[in-house]
Amino acid sequence: MTDAARPALSVVAPCFDEEGVLPEFLARVATVLDGLAGSSEIVVVDDGSRDGTWRVMTEAAARDRRIVAVRLMRNHGHQLALTAGLSICRGERVLIIDADLQDPPELLPEMMALMDAGADVVYGQRRVRAGESLFKRSTAAAFYRVIGRMTEVDIPLDAGDFRLLSRRVLDMLLAMPERHRFIRGMVAWIGGRQVPIAYDRAPRAAGESKYPLSKMIRFAADAITAFSVVPLMLSMTIGWMMAAVGFAFFVYSIVGWLTHSTLPGWASLMAAIGLLGGMQFLMLGVIGAYLGRLYDQSKGRPLFLIRDIVGGGGSPGGAP
Repeated sequence: MTDAARPALSVVAPCFDEEGVLPEFLARVATVLDGLAGSSEIVVVDDGSRDGTWRVMTEAAARDRRIVAVRLMRNHGHQLALTAGLSICRGERVLIIDADLQDPPELLPEMMALMDAGADVVYGQRRVRAGESLFKRSTAAAFYRVIGRMTEVDIPLDAGDFRLLSRRVLDMLLAMPERHRFIRGMVAWIGGRQVPIAYDRAPRAAGESKYPLSKMIRFAADAITAFSVVPLMLSMTIGWMMAAVGFAFFVYSIVGWLTHSTLPGWASLMAAIGLLGGMQFLMLGVIGAYLGRLYDQSKGRPLFLIRDIVGGGGSPGGAP
C-alpha cells in the first residue's frame, strides 16, 4: 500500500465479551479522532466472544466507515487477537488500546505530540490502578520487576500494551515470527526512541476482567519463556511439590535428630532423595518448556485464523 493510501492513524482494540462496554468505547474513540487532523480507522477484533460483541461491532461499522470489524475463527487469546488487528490496520501510526476503557483514549493527542517530537513509541505508564485489588496490583508490580531482572531487554515498569507505534516499528514487530507473543516485550526489544507518558488507570467501564489468576499466571509464563506448554509445565509443578516434600523431610530429620526420636539416617536419606528428585523434575520441566516452544514454532501454523472482516474504507458519514 502506498503512503498516500494509508490513513494517518489506526486504533486497534482486541475484544473478548465486551458487549457492555464496546458502544461507549467506540463513541469515545470516535470523539477523539474527530478532533484530530488526518484520516483514521478503528480496527476492533472479536476474539471468539460468547456474547453480542460481534453484533455491536458490525452495527457500528455500518454507521461509521472508519470502523473495521474483524472476527477470528475462535478465541486465540489477547496477544494473538491484537496481532491480528495490527496485521490488518493500515495507519502510519497505530494506537494499541483495550476496549475496557481502563486506558483513556483521550490521551491520544498528547501521545501524537510526543511522536511528532521524534518518538518511535509512546507508551502509557500507570501511576494508579483504580478498581483493582491489592493482590492484583502487588502481583503485577512484582511481575514487571521480576521479568526486568530475568531478561536483557529493558521492559518498562508498570506499562501494558497501551501505546502508540510508528509504522516503522509496527512493520518490525509484524516481521517477528514468535507464536506465543509478549508484545510489550517485543516492542521494547525493537528499541528506538521510546517515551513514557504517565496516566492514572481507571476501573473497567463495564463487565469483568478477562485476566483471572490462572490467565495471569499463564501470561507471566509466556512473558518469561515466550511460550506456555501446560503438560510440560506440569513437570515443573511436580518438581516443586517433590522439593517441598523433601524439605519437609529435611526439617523432620533435624527435629528428630535434636529430640532423638527418629531412626538414624532414615529421615535425612528421604530428605535428600526428595530434594534431588524434586529438583530433577523442576529442571526437566524447564527444559521441556523450551523444547515445547521450539516444537510448536517448527509446525509453522498461522498465528490466527480470520472468519470475517466487515466495514472500513473511509471517513464517517459515508465519505470514501
